[in-house]
Amino acid sequence: MAAYCGIDWAEGHHDIALVSDEGKLIARAAAHRRRAGHAESLDGLAEFTAMLDAAGDSPEAPIPVAIETPRGLLVAVLRASGRPIYPINPLAVARYRERTSVSGKKSDHVDAMALANILRTDAHLHRMLPGDSALARLITVLARAYQDGVWRRTKLVQELTARLREYYPGFLAAFAVGVGRRMSTTQLASGDARAVLAIAPSPAEGLKVYRARVEAARRLGGRQRRAGTLAASIVAALRVPQLRQDPVVEQAMRTEALALLGVLDAICASVDHLAAELIDAFAQHPDYEIVTSFPGLADISGAIVLAEIGDDRGRFHDDRALQAFAGSAPVTRASGKSRTVTRRRTKNNRLASVGYSWAFGAAARPSPPREHYPRRRERGDGHAAALRHLFNRMLGQLHHCLQTGQAYDPIKAFPHAAAAHHEPLSEAAA
Repeated sequence: MAAYCGIDWAEGHHDIALVSDEGKLIARAAAHRRRAGHAESLDGLAEFTAMLDAAGDSPEAPIPVAIETPRGLLVAVLRASGRPIYPINPLAVARYRERTSVSGKKSDHVDAMALANILRTDAHLHRMLPGDSALARLITVLARAYQDGVWRRTKLVQELTARLREYYPGFLAAFAVGVGRRMSTTQLASGDARAVLAIAPSPAEGLKVYRARVEAARRLGGRQRRAGTLAASIVAALRVPQLRQDPVVEQAMRTEALALLGVLDAICASVDHLAAELIDAFAQHPDYEIVTSFPGLADISGAIVLAEIGDDRGRFHDDRALQAFAGSAPVTRASGKSRTVTRRRTKNNRLASVGYSWAFGAAARPSPPREHYPRRRERGDGHAAALRHLFNRMLGQLHHCLQTGQAYDPIKAFPHAAAAHHEPLSEAAA
């Protein structure tokens, strides 16, 4: 008799349900977790293994498991055992639950039953947890930690910028000198900007700071070129008269800015450390040469792409499945005479985020992808839609290259653009 297992994951305990081919409940349990450190309970795992064995589990025919999360210690243990694991989106579980109950009742056991029944009836519609290599999983952990660090850094820079604008706009103007525009996130997060803010965190101190001290701070922050020339312009900008807060309020804002600066320094250091570790790990992966052969993909961006798609070649049966996963493929809604095509909102947000940067970088340099972008704009696409279309196309090309083991070839990837380049040459020769 075949059996299917559903696990409703939670912090306090995991509700487990086993159902048969007919949908009848075979067994149920709650695998508790230890309170100290929230580690998985070995006793609960032993009870779970005994449940599976009693239901006919064997190495030749392991019972598949559906769970609402692809991460965690329990998933790691199940993955190591070679058992088929199906991570199911919680939203999908909620929709399945509505099929069997119109009253809206909900419990952890009901969710575990719903997960088990999903495998019983619709396992073919869901993807198994990919069998990525250990190195690919390592890259995934580092890449996601790096992305989280960058997002935290951006949020903190925006908060610090807003605070400086309230009492110290001269500092923002000082680092905007020579670039002709407002200070960007990257500028305020740079080491030399943070070093100067540490020695002159208020307008009063900005009026007293000297060029030699600013130059030394900028060199300490990593600035090597034009440190002296730019130091003079910074000192001049800090001494420009500006509106001031009440001295007591200004001192309080100075204290807050230094506190935010301390956190920003720590985040920037952690981001730099994660970037170095990520680059080192990605360089060891067999797919490194293929991924980085694409225009717009460097070590970090390429590592993030690989981290999200993995190295299990059977995870996506074709390029369309990968494009839908990334959110680059549009969604068509047709009913009667109505037909609309919109962008996909349910997607892997991490892959979609790096995909935008990938397409933007590829379209910024003279290459066939750059020529593809204005063609999409001429057809009526907006900026984001044109970049998304370029990302969609290059993602399909990446899928093909990874499946066949070949590097990116611009002539094969964009044959029409290559033909357009050769036509003027042939006409000139004639």
